[in-house]
Amino acid sequence: MTGTTRSSNGLDDRRKRLLFRCWHRGTREMDLILGRFADAEIANLSDDELTELETLLEESDPDLYAAIIGDKVLPPDVAGALFARIKAFPITDGNS
Repeated sequence: MTGTTRSSNGLDDRRKRLLFRCWHRGTREMDLILGRFADAEIANLSDDELTELETLLEESDPDLYAAIIGDKVLPPDVAGALFARIKAFPITDGNS
């Protein structure tokens, strides 16, 4: 997979912005992890979850990636329930 499979049509501006940011992180690994999650979940996230995602996106790619693979612990105000969902989200579709 090389990029988003989800159209931003029908999304409000905040969700469109977050979808773009998830797919344009700066490292391909984080693009794929966050982008795939956003493709699948962005339309259904609550306002609180969107805020949590915005907070996560403020973390650097190396720190966020290290936390996802378990090499680093993020502060509790950053690593909430949404972060746990992202960590558990399958990063391949079986065809990649």
